[in-house]
Amino acid sequence: METTKTPEQWNQPSANIPVFKVDPIVVLLLSFITCGLYLIYWNIKVAEVINAVSNREVISTPIAVFSGCCLPVNLYFYYVIGKEGLPNVYKLTKELEKDQSTLLIILGLFFPFAAAMIVQGDINRLYS
Repeated sequence: METTKTPEQWNQPSANIPVFKVDPIVVLLLSFITCGLYLIYWNIKVAEVINAVSNREVISTPIAVFSGCCLPVNLYFYYVIGKEGLPNVYKLTKELEKDQSTLLIILGLFFPFAAAMIVQGDINRLYS
């Protein structure tokens, strides 16, 4: 009698999610100290995490880079994060799914550091 051993799937991670756990206050301080230059790096790392969580490319790297430099692209970045990226994070963390795109667009227009803090706080829940 031959037995076939199948690998267990229940304890395997669903995706290879890169670790980018930063305290939201640190995001605020570094963004303020560097006059927003840290947000370019932060956008790239967040795009990598969101793409890994979604198992597809939601935000490309050029969009992430330009969103740190150009206001209309910045609003698009936060819209896509709130509409398509964060709901996938909420599914993995088993939280109530909510659409934060409007909030992130408004904060991204007037105070992008606060929008980055909100997104970072939601992403940090993946690693706890």
